Amino acid sequence: MEPNFYPKESEFLITGGTGSLGKTLVKLLQRYKPKGIRIYSRDELKQWKLRQQFAEYDNIAYLLGDVRDYTRLERAMNGVDVVFHCAAMKQVPACETDPEEAVKTNIHGAQNVMNAAINNNVKVVMNISTDKAVYPVNLYGATKMAAEKLFIHGNVYSGDYGTKFSCCRYGNVLGSRGSIIPLFLEQQKTGVITITHPKMTRFFIRLEEVAQFVINAAYITDGGQIYVPKMKAMKVLDAAKVIAPNAAIKLIGIRPGEKLHECLITKEESYHATEKKNMYIIDQNVNTGNEFTLDSNSVTQYTEDDFRELVKEFF
Repeated sequence: MEPNFYPKESEFLITGGTGSLGKTLVKLLQRYKPKGIRIYSRDELKQWKLRQQFAEYDNIAYLLGDVRDYTRLERAMNGVDVVFHCAAMKQVPACETDPEEAVKTNIHGAQNVMNAAINNNVKVVMNISTDKAVYPVNLYGATKMAAEKLFIHGNVYSGDYGTKFSCCRYGNVLGSRGSIIPLFLEQQKTGVITITHPKMTRFFIRLEEVAQFVINAAYITDGGQIYVPKMKAMKVLDAAKVIAPNAAIKLIGIRPGEKLHECLITKEESYHATEKKNMYIIDQNVNTGNEFTLDSNSVTQYTEDDFRELVKEFF
């Protein structure tokens, strides 16, 4: 199958490019010596810091802008081949207390990205999603579910030879902003780690794995697919014992909008899911006859030793 783009000939744009995934995507893309990378975000301080970090590269452009601003976004995408849409309000409590703002960024922003890409003849747009978009119980998950629907069905608007829209969906990224590692490392200074429920499980994956997965998915996508990497899971309690072994554990109860176990593929989606060596591909145009549910309580679990090896870079 012919790839969607050749990095050396391609111009990339990353919305929310100053975040954890955005920065890692920049690092990985530089290995391929791309024509250019545009970092689109609204935080001038983070952009300034990133300029220092990537000072050796002359193929990076830093564009201040918000995905809520369609006019700015459309101009920023002029001449772009591939878009990685990472920008979002991601903090569950913030989305709950400021729901209108979450809708403006995560849903209206997604619409803006989709329309700007179509109007600029962008080749591929890869939307970054989350396991919280599956059977959502909080507003963050609900907005990301809506964004998934927008991008998957965006292919109807772009036509057979227009922009290809797809999604990557995965679980907790180790070391990213708001993840459990920085939280537990900070909490252990007090000697007490807070856990909501002793049986709670979560998927875990390394940032570099996610970034490479996202690039690979954009490279091969036909448009209209949701790509899900194969991930292991672990009890959050066991993860806390690895990260802060000398801290006491305090149970605080499940918070509003929080699940005991996360899900990456629903039974309904499994009918359209194809299993590959390192991932699942969900495509509504394909009927596989499969029937399963992929949740963090039923998949292969990390052992404490495996997880310790996985997170050793953070210590």
